[in-house]
Amino acid sequence: MEKRSFFSLITMLICCVTIQAQSKKWTLEECVKYAIQNNISIKQSELDSKTALIDKKGAVGNFLPSLNASASHSWNIGLNQDITTGLLQNQTTQFTSAGANVGIDIYKGLQNQNTLRKANLSIVAAKYQLLKMQEDIALNVANAFLQVLFNKENLKVQKQQLGINEKQYARSEELVKAGSIPRGDLLDVKATVALNNQNVIAADNALLISKLSLAQLLQLKDFENFDVVDDTDVKDENNILAQTPNAIYDKALEGRTELKIARTNLEIAQKNVAIAKGAFQPTLQGFYSFSSRVGYSDRVVGFQPNTSNPTSVVGYVEGTNQNVLQNNFSPVLGKALPFFDQFSDNKGHSFGAQLSIPIFNGFSVRNNLERSKVSLERSKIALEQQDLDLQRNVFTAFADAKGALNAYESSVVALEARQGAYDYAKEKYAVGLMNSFDFNQSQTLLTNAQSEVLRTKYDYIFKIKILEFYFGIPLIKN
Repeated sequence: MEKRSFFSLITMLICCVTIQAQSKKWTLEECVKYAIQNNISIKQSELDSKTALIDKKGAVGNFLPSLNASASHSWNIGLNQDITTGLLQNQTTQFTSAGANVGIDIYKGLQNQNTLRKANLSIVAAKYQLLKMQEDIALNVANAFLQVLFNKENLKVQKQQLGINEKQYARSEELVKAGSIPRGDLLDVKATVALNNQNVIAADNALLISKLSLAQLLQLKDFENFDVVDDTDVKDENNILAQTPNAIYDKALEGRTELKIARTNLEIAQKNVAIAKGAFQPTLQGFYSFSSRVGYSDRVVGFQPNTSNPTSVVGYVEGTNQNVLQNNFSPVLGKALPFFDQFSDNKGHSFGAQLSIPIFNGFSVRNNLERSKVSLERSKIALEQQDLDLQRNVFTAFADAKGALNAYESSVVALEARQGAYDYAKEKYAVGLMNSFDFNQSQTLLTNAQSEVLRTKYDYIFKIKILEFYFGIPLIKN
């Protein structure tokens, strides 16, 4: 009995957790934060930042000495000279050699310094690119979020209209039975109900697709249970429309990420020009090398008289032509010295400095400089274009927000009028003073007015978000 109660408790807990997970509704802030943490494009931009850090390590490494070691072992087969004994003979010899080289740039036309400065600027540019990507994703999420809200409200409107028409159909059946309206009007109302059913299905599909789009933007896999909160207030919390377009533009000049990217790219282009100019200057490098070798052949340990040929003629006495003889000696060979003894005895060192002066390199250095200057001019133009684009975008966004507000206010007034006209038409239709065609027309105009209010409302909300975005007000709080 206790075991059964335990399993029942576990089952209830699992069901509660499942229901809670399915009933979770995402806020705009939660959607933006989740997208920034999980969006694929942002992850790719983060990898670009890591690449910039690696490039900086390479720029720092240019200041450090280079150290390389080498080792080899060789076999010489056939007639060759033993470098240990100096004898030329047909034999197989083995040698081991090892060495190390150290080099360091003493002066390189400030290229290393400018390369490091450029790497630091590239890190800053990569961070700005990441921030720009996050801002773009945040705006896309906000737009998709508002589209879901619009479709949710539109679905409510279509369902409400369907409910009204179904009641109207039931009322029309009574009026037909009473003889107040002709049976043809009932068929018109029935057709209207069928059309409303289609509108509900279309609105439901639009809502599902908008949820799917937002879930995919967030990289959510379980999008079937995905839903957002019904926060549909229309308000300008920060009173952004009280600002002037020039004030918003001046604020945008201080903090807009695309301008920071353009300025940083201009500084990078300037460093590229400095690096290219440095290639015209002489370079001075210091070097040090160490080498040693070890042989495995027999070595000469002494000499002994040659018994088979004890003497040899080396000349003649002038006048008597008497031979001048000398004693012949043969080398006495012994085993090679131990490995480390030879390594120590045969070691050698060399060090110095090397000066290189560029005189002519097939115009490669000059062409690199010219390319860098062209890139610098492109960066200057790009910065000017970003400034012009920002000014145009700010003034356009301000005008769009103003127009969206006016359109929303006008649609609200129009809806109130259409609602009044519909209520009046409903009363006339109920007493038989209006035919079904005119009544359906009034109902269609009301539905269109309701849809227009929804469209202008969410258009206004998004336009305000864009204007706040240029003014430096983030979509979410840190």
